Order: sequence, then C-alpha cells, then structure tokens
Amino acid sequence: MSLGCFCCTGTRGKGASSSGQVRRMGSVSEELSLVPLHQRPELLEACAELLGEEWGKSRASRLHSLQRSSDAFPTCLLLLRSRGPSDSPATRQGPCELVGHVRLSRVLSRPRDLFVESVVVARALRGRGYGRRLMEAAEQWARARGFRCLRLTTHDKQHFYAHLGYVLGEPVQSVAFLSPAISSEVLRLFSAPSGAAAATSARPWVPAVPPPPLAVPPPPPPPTVIWARGVLAEGREQQSLLQTPHHDAKGLPIFWMKKDI
Repeated sequence: MSLGCFCCTGTRGKGASSSGQVRRMGSVSEELSLVPLHQRPELLEACAELLGEEWGKSRASRLHSLQRSSDAFPTCLLLLRSRGPSDSPATRQGPCELVGHVRLSRVLSRPRDLFVESVVVARALRGRGYGRRLMEAAEQWARARGFRCLRLTTHDKQHFYAHLGYVLGEPVQSVAFLSPAISSEVLRLFSAPSGAAAATSARPWVPAVPPPPLAVPPPPPPPTVIWARGVLAEGREQQSLLQTPHHDAKGLPIFWMKKDI
C-alpha cells in the first residue's frame, strides 16, 4: 500500500532524484521520508507530543490544530525515519520513527509563496543534521507543487536558516485556509483590525486637516551603526542577523526571512 511519501534525496536542486535517502549505519540502513500528516493519521498523537514538548499548550489544542492538515493547506509534513537490514533497505511499508515536523500555509496576495512554521526535530535526534534534512525536504515538496518562495519568522535561529540559504525579508501575512474562490480583496477585509470596517461605514467621511507647517524641519535621525561579522554597516533602517526592527505581539525581536526555491 502506497503512503504517498515524498522521499528525501541526497541530491540538491531541481534535478534531485525521487528515490529515498538511504544512509548506512553498521548493519542497518536508514531511509528518510517526508509525509503529510493527514496521510498518516496514526501518527497524530506522536506529533502532538512532539510539538507539546517544544512549545507547550494543551494536548487538545495541539490535536485540533494538527487535524486541520490537508492538501488544501495548512499542511503538516512529517519527517519519518525507517530502518532495515543493510542488504534490504527500509521500505515505506515498514515501521518508522517520527523525526520532525513542519507546517506550511499559504501567504496572502502571494500565490507562489508558502509560510513555514512549527519547525521542530525530536530532542533525542538533534545535532545530527535532521533539521537541515527536514527543511530541504520541505523545499522539494513545495517546489514540486509549483511554489517558488518559502517564508518564515524566527526569534533566535536566524543563523541556522541563513546557512540554508534564507535571507532577511519583509513581513507578510500567512493564511490558514485559502480558498481559490475567495479574492485577495476579501481576505484583506478579514485581516483588518477588528471594528475597522464597521467604524468606516458608520461615520461620514471628513477630510483631514493638515497640521500647521513647521518653521524649521527637524534634523534627520542619526544613522544606525551595526556590526555584522566584523563589517560596519550604516543605514536608517538597517537589518542584520544581529538586529531587527521587527517585533512580535509580545514585543520580542523577530526576524522575517525568505528563500527562493
């Protein structure tokens, strides 16, 4: 029975092979496969436990979010590891171990972009390159479906993503459920602050009164000085892997990054 796995490959780029990545370790071989969670519902509990160990939240909340995974997005992708004798490489039908998870969602007004979130590798398997394998497999999965850019945010893993080819980017808005029948204009209304549309329709339009001109314009702010890997950079809105002008809802610094795939 085919599980619809997207097997990780050892070759990078558009010409990558579709065969599984098999690594020999003594008397056993290892194969990594990327599989949508909704095609492996028996792994739902294990996936919820993996995410709960990293970010907390209630088990019920995690299960509810994971159960939304579908081909229409958001899509939860699982990196699975299966093993077998060295003379008989592991197959998709054999037993497997949950290695990692990543969630992909659509991006508002950017039909060829996907937003990456909830990237996690099992703690017992960290430091072995599985994080890179997970991200590379997600890139191949997205590229095979016509997407050309991945976007994400991070508080402290910006150097890891930079090593994978991600660069600093502008903020975007992810959309959990994006139907082709819903236009971008309608989605923008839903993304507006609560009560903004109602306030606009309830009050008549009144032209804004321009402020009185200043006698002397204020001087421009001094340039921001940033040291990045020993290189001095100047700019009013400079952004580097060490400093970001963006903050999340809790006021913590956050880095917006992207990668063309």
